Amino acid sequence: MQARLREDGAGLAPVSHGEGTSPRLAIVLKGYPRLSETFIAQEILALEQAGYVFDIWSLRRPTDRYRHPMHEQITARLFYLPEYLRDDPRRVMRGLGHVLWRLNWRALLPVFLRDLARDFSASRVRRLGQALVLAREVDPAIRHLHVHFLHTPASVTRYAAILTDRSFSFSAHAKDIWTTPDWERREKIAGARWGVTCTRDGWSELRRVAEPGTRERVELVYHGLDLARFPQPPDSREPVDGSDPTRPVQLLAVGRAVEKKGFDDLLAALGRLPPALHWQLVHIGGGELLDTLKARAAELGLTERIEWRGSQAQGAVVEAMRQADLFVLPSRPAGDGDRDGLPNVLMEAATQALPAISTDFAGVPEFIENGVNGVLVQPKAPVELAEALATLIADPAERQRLGQAAYQRLISAFSFEAGISRLDELMGPFAAARPRS
Repeated sequence: MQARLREDGAGLAPVSHGEGTSPRLAIVLKGYPRLSETFIAQEILALEQAGYVFDIWSLRRPTDRYRHPMHEQITARLFYLPEYLRDDPRRVMRGLGHVLWRLNWRALLPVFLRDLARDFSASRVRRLGQALVLAREVDPAIRHLHVHFLHTPASVTRYAAILTDRSFSFSAHAKDIWTTPDWERREKIAGARWGVTCTRDGWSELRRVAEPGTRERVELVYHGLDLARFPQPPDSREPVDGSDPTRPVQLLAVGRAVEKKGFDDLLAALGRLPPALHWQLVHIGGGELLDTLKARAAELGLTERIEWRGSQAQGAVVEAMRQADLFVLPSRPAGDGDRDGLPNVLMEAATQALPAISTDFAGVPEFIENGVNGVLVQPKAPVELAEALATLIADPAERQRLGQAAYQRLISAFSFEAGISRLDELMGPFAAARPRS
């Protein structure tokens, strides 16, 4: 996908369009494209197919080695704000001049100063600078901004909306719900026309902090999965039980090597399994803790049993799910408050009828019911996790039952179409002139 941009003395700015061809909505993201946020790409692509036309504004450039095939299908124009104001000071200054001369800076100034007093940081100033650029460069035909994540991207979006007299809405997901201060979430909800979040856990938290009279603006809308993007699950898996060293049970873990994924708990649990129980683990994902995890695996004597594949394209991830016997994701809260919502990867595993062990935490129990369509253990409990692993490694019939139940749960209760339909109802009034397919 090529961003349709021109480069001039002001930096990067949108190409002008003829009458009737301008996008109707803008979407603001922290980073795009990102493999860890395919749920966002899935949503954008579905809304485009429903007739919406978007501009995408990203606060950061991509760092992933791969793109998901959906990213190649999305036709939205793509623009990047300066990640740091020093990256393009002329562009920031032109934004400032445009705001002071033409836009509603008097409305924003008290809002920003109040925010700065409560969050006196370079990051807060950077959000203002990015908002100045966005306010100057966003397509004038666009009257509504939608932002994914309620922390940094929502600050930029809110400031730009105030400056330009636009409305905005938000999608909140996981870390942004739990690490943003109460006062900031409360004021963003009050300023937004509407908002959605993807877990009941997050929905309850946002309604807790919202002012009376604004709580109804936040709705629960599950992402679901577009099953057309996935192959049908395998008819069956080889009934291995870990007793034969030539046929080990294949374990799979997918996710970035970060604290909230709990992969160090997984290693601790694997280190407790009986030596006579034969298994192999594949981990897919990058992340800053990857070298630490490899070192810990070596300390536990697990090096020969673990394959670290790093970041992989989506096709390779799905194929790994088809080849695996058991999926493991021991999510937990991180020390800085970061946490998962409902990890999409659990639903992706379910598309292949792959049974999962995860934790009774955050949005996970909204999809997995312990003993019914998966197994849940307590977070930060490697002994309990080891017991669950040992039980399921040795019981292929139970794995088969749980995997089929997870697939049925996915297709019956997590409808992708229902979520997109509700987003269409919410966005429609703000994109009334959009073409319809």
